[in-house]
This record gives sequence, structure tokens and C-alpha cells, in this order.
Amino acid sequence: MSELVTGEAVALELRPAKLASRALADLLDLAVAVAVYVAVTIVLVASTASLDMAAQTALSLAAFLLILVGGPIAVETLSHGRSLGKMACGLRVVRDDGGPIRFRHSLVRGLIGVIEILMTFGVVACIASLVSARGRRLGDVFAGTLVVRERVPAPAAGFLPPPPPWLAGRFSGLDLSAVPDDLWLAVRQYLTRMGQLDAQVGWAMGERLAADVAARTGAPAPREVPPAAYLAAVLHERQAREARRAFGASPAFGGPGAAGASAPPPSAYPPAPPAAPHAGPAGPFSGPAPAPAPRPAAPSPSPSAGSDVSRDASEGGRPGTGFVPPA
Repeated sequence: MSELVTGEAVALELRPAKLASRALADLLDLAVAVAVYVAVTIVLVASTASLDMAAQTALSLAAFLLILVGGPIAVETLSHGRSLGKMACGLRVVRDDGGPIRFRHSLVRGLIGVIEILMTFGVVACIASLVSARGRRLGDVFAGTLVVRERVPAPAAGFLPPPPPWLAGRFSGLDLSAVPDDLWLAVRQYLTRMGQLDAQVGWAMGERLAADVAARTGAPAPREVPPAAYLAAVLHERQAREARRAFGASPAFGGPGAAGASAPPPSAYPPAPPAAPHAGPAGPFSGPAPAPAPRPAAPSPSPSAGSDVSRDASEGGRPGTGFVPPA
């Protein structure tokens, strides 16, 4: 990976092409150019048989310059750095700052390529690419260009952990309109990579992100909820709202509006946190579960009520409850 800095002070991460892929691309381009040159030469020899030797030599030299030198220059200029061989290998020629090349860059590369590729059979180009830190040949050095890889394998998307079940619907009343998109992106990247971070560093980063999110929502983060769990629950609430706005339904995870959706299996979530207070950053979703609200005690029915119930049951009304009033 090579980091280039553009004129606007933007750092670009580009992958320079390796020598093997560049050599294969150049061989394909050279094979096509030689095939066209041979075909054109045969036509010229057949059509200029009546001319003298000097005229035939001049036409052959002009065909050589136009096809083997001018052809690659024109193709790279019109395709912005993608010749036939480079398109087949997934390569492109760009400037040192990452921008598209122009005619002057292709011209310098083509003229020097005659010496280091055609006249030396590519030996000078191979040595220069091996010596250069970014695999550039002499034509790239003088033209200020770089051959990079276009077809880069996409990195595997990190697993976004779901929020704990005991936080389902707890943050449904938050106002998330003031949270910017870059902060949501930072929260998502933190949740997908927190398993790769040191425990203390990850805990501190989670607290900082949770404080930023809480400051923009206008509601403080609960003290009993770990930062990672709070961020996962708030991010899931935002995704549920976007799903409801787009499709009219929320994801299957116990949020409001998930009609007909079944709850995910318990094994898909971390175990419920213990009731003991949290002692430190032992895990991303560890923390005390909120205690369930106590149910109000049912009032004891009076003897008269019991007699009414038994009377209703004996008279064929509502079924009796089996409650026998005390004597």
C-alpha cells in the first residue's frame, strides 16, 4: 500500500502494481503491437514493390514509429492510462498525485519505453522496477507516473454485534437527528473492530464515542450500561428507524413495529449480564441488567365478593374461580 498526497492535501492509499503483473501487461501490449506491425508491413511490402529501396525503408520506419511507438502513446492517452494489457491485468497508469495522465505523460513513457523495453528486451525496465520502492521503471520516473492496481479485493466486512436483548427498545425515544453521519461511521467502525483493540483502549474509545452521541441526542448515557452496549443499542435504533421509514417495518430484533417477526435465537446474543455491579471493562456487553419492576400485589377479595363469584358460578353465569372466602 502506497500513500500519495494530492494537491488538496488528501492522502490516497494506492496499491502499486507488482513486476509480474506489469510484465504480463506489457507482453500483451507488445504482442498486439507487433501483430499489427507485421500485418501493416506485409501490406506495405506488397503495395510498394515498385518503389526503390530508400522509399521502402522510409515507409517501414514510419510504420515502426507509428505502430510500435505512437500506438501505445495514443491508446494510453485516450484511455487515461489503460491499455489492452493493463485492462486485462486490472492495472492503470496514474500521476504521482493519483490523477489521470495526459498526453505529455504518455509521450515520455512511450519514448523512454523504446529504449528500456524494445531495444533492451525489457531488461532495463525490470531492473529499474526491482530497484524502485514503488515498482516504477525509468519512463515512470521521468514522466512522474505510477502503475497501480485497479481490481483490489474488497476487505471482508466486519461483524457488527447486535445489542443485548435487555436493551431492546430502551432508546426508542431518543432524538437522533442531530448526530452527524461521520459520528455514526465512527461508531460502526468501533463496534466492528473493538475485538481487535486492547481492553483499556477499547473501553476509553467507547466512553468517548458514547459521550459524543449522548451530547448530540440531549440525553445522558445510562451509567449502568457499558459504552459498547449503549452504542450498539443506539445504532440499532437508528437502523430500525431507517428500516421503518423505507419499508414500513423494523428489523426482527425486538424493536417496535416488528410485526410478525420472530425473535432471534438466544445463542446469537451474548449471555445476559449478571446482577452484580460491573467491576471494570471485562467485556463489551457486560453490565448489570435492569431490575424488573415489582408487580403490585393483588387485593384480597372480600367475603362478599367470594360469595358473589360462587353465586355466579352456581347460577350458570361466569365460571367460578375456585376461591373460598375465609370463615
